[in-house]
Amino acid sequence: MILTVDIGNSNICMGCVKDHQVQFVERMNSDRNKTDLEYAVLCKTVLYLHQIEISELHGAIISSVVPPLTDLLCVAIKKLTGIDALVVGPGMKTGINILPQGVGADLVVGAVAAIQFYGAPSIVIDMGTATTMTVIDKNKSFIGGIIYPGVAIALQSLEAGTAQLPHIQLKAPDKVILTDTIACMQAGVVYGNAGAMDALIDRMEEELGYEATVIASGGLAPLIIPHCRHKIILDDELLLKGLDILFYKNLK
Repeated sequence: MILTVDIGNSNICMGCVKDHQVQFVERMNSDRNKTDLEYAVLCKTVLYLHQIEISELHGAIISSVVPPLTDLLCVAIKKLTGIDALVVGPGMKTGINILPQGVGADLVVGAVAAIQFYGAPSIVIDMGTATTMTVIDKNKSFIGGIIYPGVAIALQSLEAGTAQLPHIQLKAPDKVILTDTIACMQAGVVYGNAGAMDALIDRMEEELGYEATVIASGGLAPLIIPHCRHKIILDDELLLKGLDILFYKNLK
């Protein structure tokens, strides 16, 4: 069994994978003020809650877009388990052709998992602090994609930048023509993001010249994806599956 950790700007996604099967997926806040000891305690608590003994772990792998937290989690895992975590980065064997330079670790991990489990061509959506959409063509090459403001950060900007709009709970109203301010904001955020995603998928497939399988992951995906008109596969385990693949590809 291996420990898999994906560090994002807002959340740290953690899970264990045994015999290539994800045992659980949990999320915690990405807090740069925590110490390595505090993260070690958090990791231990998560493992305990899922009845996993530390002695069952024989490896660990981390992908991260927050460099200061990468070292903290490496030290925390070493302190808790005695294991030196593998970190996704340059020089790692991925098994795919990555055309753009400087691609984020999370995008690479998602692409690896998408090809393995869903084939190519595919479009991989990750809905976190930012929403990313990356494209794998029919030759299994990672050819690029887009980044735009995530659902939560866009809503925060709307609330902070206006004098009379309130703080709201994110959920989807039953329709889009509304009169209540809160419901109008909710519909705008949810259906606006769903509509943008549908339009971007159309444009991506038009540029590719063929249809692609679309897979979505990330903490906010379950809120938005069901309201898209395209068929989109929700896979909350996608990044952890990708980390599992990369761990064994690079195991020495």
